[in-house]
Amino acid sequence: MTDSVTPGLRCVGTPELAGSGRLRAGQAAGADRSLSRAGVDAPLFWRACWHRQTQGGVVEYPASLALAQAVSSPPAGPGWWAEPKFDGHRVAIWRLPETVRLHTRAGRDVTRQWPDLAAAARRLRPRTVLDGEAVVYAGHRVDFSAAQARGASGPARARALAERHPASYAAFDILQHPDLGDVRHLPWLQRRTFLLDVLEDIGPPLQAVPATDDRTVAAAWYDTLIDQGIEGLVWKHAASPYRGDRRIWRKQRHADTLDGTIVGFTGPHVRPHAVAVRLPDGRVALSQRLTSILAAQLGERLAGTAAGGRARTSGGDPYRALVEDGPTVEVLAGSTRHAVLTVTRTR
Repeated sequence: MTDSVTPGLRCVGTPELAGSGRLRAGQAAGADRSLSRAGVDAPLFWRACWHRQTQGGVVEYPASLALAQAVSSPPAGPGWWAEPKFDGHRVAIWRLPETVRLHTRAGRDVTRQWPDLAAAARRLRPRTVLDGEAVVYAGHRVDFSAAQARGASGPARARALAERHPASYAAFDILQHPDLGDVRHLPWLQRRTFLLDVLEDIGPPLQAVPATDDRTVAAAWYDTLIDQGIEGLVWKHAASPYRGDRRIWRKQRHADTLDGTIVGFTGPHVRPHAVAVRLPDGRVALSQRLTSILAAQLGERLAGTAAGGRARTSGGDPYRALVEDGPTVEVLAGSTRHAVLTVTRTR
């Protein structure tokens, strides 16, 4: 099936009533029927409600975000759901009691870079924490370069870009529910229901990504959504909890990408022309010339690193080595013939 928005879910009654189920008979039956219609396991909901009201579990800021392992085909076995993989900037949204904060996977505050999303997030209920992708559309296509420009801009330019090219937020998980607190320990399918719940009355630009457990539908998405700038699918198991900094999901992309570690550079330290990247298999390769935006971003990230002597890549290309490993970058693996890489984004 492909899921849809569910009725609102709220913890009701005192902690004792919620935890023990000792609501009046009519209340309990009505609440359980509502949960059942929403596709929610009622006992699990009440246990989470009890945990929230008695223990007050909350997510610490900034949150560690879950990762995905690259695969070339859908994972085998039952219980897997597919979501379209949007190509933008990974951003967590925090609706705090008095304000909103957005941060990247690395924990960098980017609230000023996405003022339109921050404003929209004020409509969320306080104490909500979402995980998703900030994206910018050019016509009917997702435009990664536009999202990259926004993420690298200063506050004034970000406001101007937001007016010309408003952003959207493709929400794909919830870490903290306003009533239930920290829900990362719950199964993905349960969190999915809570995500749809908190976004039910919000609307664009904050929207949940579609999801399906129908492999025929997933295959159609994979084959056709590439024309809209969707780079593939993310597969998530219905029973999996949310684990930050762990590769708990699977990503099936049209173009394979890898995460590598910068070990050197060419050109100026403060604005490199290219970077030497150590790949997961141990090879070191030199990237193609960086875009101006990436050069500026990596120059900032390399500012605190020390440069050492000259070195050569596995293919013999010269570069200036870093004394210690630098930041992680995503590289396009489809261009690795002759050991040349394309850096697509910083991590």
